[in-house]
Amino acid sequence: MELAISGGNKMEVSEAIFGRDFSEPLVHQVVVAYLAGGRAGTKAQKNRAAVSGGGRKPWRQKGTGNARAGTIRSPLWRSGGVTFAAQPRDFTQKVNRKQYRAAMRAILSELLRQDRLVVVDSLDINEPKTKAVQAALEGLGVSRGLVVDADIDTNLYLGSRNLPHVHVLAADRLDPVSLVGADKIVMTRAAVERIQEWLA
Repeated sequence: MELAISGGNKMEVSEAIFGRDFSEPLVHQVVVAYLAGGRAGTKAQKNRAAVSGGGRKPWRQKGTGNARAGTIRSPLWRSGGVTFAAQPRDFTQKVNRKQYRAAMRAILSELLRQDRLVVVDSLDINEPKTKAVQAALEGLGVSRGLVVDADIDTNLYLGSRNLPHVHVLAADRLDPVSLVGADKIVMTRAAVERIQEWLA
């Protein structure tokens, strides 16, 4: 199939990558798994075994008039352990490589159908200035979104840092969350070719 490039040119792209049907359950599963993989999972609390102290019975079992107690580190006591203490855990979900790539193809195809994908021959930024990047994007009718290039140019990266709604990614660092969350995606011809090699 042919993909229109800004400026009137066209390029041949794979129907399997840019013409695939959208599968919402698959895309949802991959997006959730990607977000889950970014969670630190470092939350930790101490249970009664981990709290220091409490090695002996505070008073004898019977005859004091107090309720029986075996340790001063009981969760019922002040400075005691937490009843169901949180422990470090791994939130990652398993997603097969085949599923991940199929979801990326489905997302790219849907972006193209929704006219949210803008392809250009190249993005040449002559100086690391925010105004230069902003002018280049406004010329394409894009005020906020994701810019994808095969290799990130230093001027493009430095010039885009002060634009709050513009993010720059290399083609080999592309992820489903960035694609789904962007209003518009500006992609260079080299980036499209790199993505096709990856998802072929």
